[in-house]
Amino acid sequence: MTAVTDENPGQGGAGEQLSDASRPGPGWDDGLIARRARAARKEAEQTPDEAPEEEDDGRPQVEAYVDSGSPLRPRLDALRELVGLSRARLDRAALAEAGRVLDEAAARQRLSSRHTVVAIAGASGSGKSALFNALAGAQLSETGLRRPTTSSPLACSWTDGAAGLLDRLAVPGRLRRRPQPGGAAADEALQGLVLVDLPDHDSAAKGHRDQVDRVLALVDAVIWVVDPEKYADAALHERYLRPLAGHAEVTFVVLNQIDRLPGEAADQVLDDLRRLLDEDGMALGEHGEPGATVLPLSALTGEGVGELRELLGRFVQDRTAATRRLSADVDAAAARLRPVYVAEGRPGLGERAREEFTDRLAEAVGAAAAGQAAEREWRRNAGRACGTPWLRLWRWYEATRQPGSRDRVPLAAPPEERLTARQRVEQAVRTVADDAAAGLPGPWAQAVREAAVHGAKGLPDALDELAERVAGGGAGGEGAVRGAGGAAVCASASEAAGGASSGSAGEGRGGRAAGRPPRPAWWPAAVLAQVAMTLLQIFGGLWLAGQIIGVVEPGLLTPALVMLAGIVGGPLVEWSCAAAARGPARRYGQEAERRLREAAAACGRARVLDPVAAELMRYREVRERYVAVTEFSTTAR
Repeated sequence: MTAVTDENPGQGGAGEQLSDASRPGPGWDDGLIARRARAARKEAEQTPDEAPEEEDDGRPQVEAYVDSGSPLRPRLDALRELVGLSRARLDRAALAEAGRVLDEAAARQRLSSRHTVVAIAGASGSGKSALFNALAGAQLSETGLRRPTTSSPLACSWTDGAAGLLDRLAVPGRLRRRPQPGGAAADEALQGLVLVDLPDHDSAAKGHRDQVDRVLALVDAVIWVVDPEKYADAALHERYLRPLAGHAEVTFVVLNQIDRLPGEAADQVLDDLRRLLDEDGMALGEHGEPGATVLPLSALTGEGVGELRELLGRFVQDRTAATRRLSADVDAAAARLRPVYVAEGRPGLGERAREEFTDRLAEAVGAAAAGQAAEREWRRNAGRACGTPWLRLWRWYEATRQPGSRDRVPLAAPPEERLTARQRVEQAVRTVADDAAAGLPGPWAQAVREAAVHGAKGLPDALDELAERVAGGGAGGEGAVRGAGGAAVCASASEAAGGASSGSAGEGRGGRAAGRPPRPAWWPAAVLAQVAMTLLQIFGGLWLAGQIIGVVEPGLLTPALVMLAGIVGGPLVEWSCAAAARGPARRYGQEAERRLREAAAACGRARVLDPVAAELMRYREVRERYVAVTEFSTTAR
C-alpha cells in the first residue's frame, strides 16, 4: 500500500494523476486550465449526497468545543486573573505551570475542534506500533525486534483539516499518514481521529523521551500500551500514570499481548493492573463512572482491537476530549498552586488584635500618664483659683525663691525611656503583623509582614513627637491633640483626632489662653465667695484694731466672730472647690488620655493597619479567583 500523506492537502495524493483520456493536449497545458478541468471533473463525478472534502489548509478552526455553557471558559478566565493578580507576590516558578496551561489552552482553542488527537504511548517492546497499525488498518509504523523502532512521532489522520494540530505537535509532513482506504478509513465513528504513535518512553535515547514528554503535554487523550512483563514498571507509574492521575477521563490503558498469557493469567494480570492504577490515584471508568478505560487486547491476533476501536469511535464523536484534557490541566495547575493560596483557618485582623495594637501604642506614647498629668493640672488650677489669698501669696513667694520656676519647660523623656517606647512600638507592629499573617500561605504572610514593617517606618518618631507636644503643653496637652494637633504629627490621623475632639473644641477656645484647662461655670461664684471671706477677715481685723486703738466702741465678740467667719470660711470654700473639682478633673484627664490614645491609634491605623488590611484584601481577592478555578473541578483534587 502506498500511504497518502497529509503534507500537501491542496494538491491531492501521490497516486492521484490525470488519466490519459482527460490529459490536456500540448496546446493548452498551461497548468491553470488543467486545474480548472480537474476541478470540473471532480464536481461532475460527485454524488448529490456527498459533501466536498475540506482542504487541509492549516488555517485556525472555529473554537466550537468550548460552548457557552461549559465551565472551562470561566475557569480559564479565573486562572488568567489569578496569575495576573499574583505576579507581584509569587515568584515566576510558582506560576510557570499555570501560565503554560493558559498558553496551551489558547493554542488548542485556535485549532480544529472537529479533531481529537490521541497519542499511543508505551515502553519498549510493548506493541504500541503494532496497535497503531491495527487501528489504522495498514502497516504505517515500522515494527520489529530492533529497539528502539519508533524514533519520531508518526501521525495518522482519518480526515482532512488536522494540519494545524500536527504542526503544533511538530510532526513533519513526511510522517503524516492516512488509514487504509476502504478499511479503517471508512469507519464513520473514527472520522476526526488523529492517532499519534510515540517513541518509547523508556528509550535509551534521551531525545526520544523528551519527544514523548513534549507530545503528551499537547494531545487530547492518551492510550497507554502495557505488556505482561512491564505493566508494573516503576518508571511508567511514577513518572507518568501517577502525575497524570487527574487526566483519567482522557486516558486508555490497554494490556497488550494477552495472547501470550495462558488460561486465566490474563484476568489476573488485568486485575493487578487495575490495583496499581488505583494505587496511583487514577479513577477507573467502571459501572458507568467517569475514569480511565482499562481493557485487554492483542494487536497481533486482533483480539480486543475491535472493542478499542468502538470505544475510540464514541470517544471521538463526543468531541469533548479537548475540553476534558484542558479541564484536567487546570485541575493539575490548581493543585500545584493550592499551598500558596489556601490558608489554614480564617486569617485576618480581628477586633481583638486591633484593640491590643491600640493599647500597645497608647502605652508607648504614654496616654495614661498624660491623662493623669492633665487631671493633676486641672485640680492645681482649681486650687489656684479657689484658694485663699494668703495661700496664693505663700505659693507666689515660694515660686520667687526658685529662679525660672515659673517659666519651666518640661524635661524631655530620658533616652532609656525613649528607647523603651520605641521598642514597644516595634513590638506592637510585629505582634499585629504576626496576628494578621497567622494561617496565611507563606508568600502572602511575608507580604503582610513587609507591609506592616514598611508602614511602621517613622511611626515611633511620630508618636514621640506627639507625646512631646502633649508634655510640652503641660495642662495644654489637650491642645496638642485637639483639633489639628494630631494631624501635625501624623497627617493621616488628623481626621480621626479632630473628629474625636470636635465636640469639646469650643469649650477650650472661648477666650482662654492656649494650654490652659477649661474653667467650669461655678468657678466665678467660688472666687467671689473666697473674696467675701477675705473681706470678712479684713473687716473683722480692722474692727478689732479700731477697738484696740479706741476709735470704735469696745465690743470684741462681734468683730471676733466676723473675723473668725472669714478665717474659717476661706479654707472651707477652698476645700469645697477641691471636692467639687475632683469629678471634672477626672473627666478632663480621661478626655486628654482618650484624645492622645485616639491620635496614636489613628496614626498607627494609617501607617500599619490600613496597609496590612489592603494586603489581606488582595489575598481574599485572589483566594476568590482560586475558588472560581477549582469550583468545577472534575478530578476532586
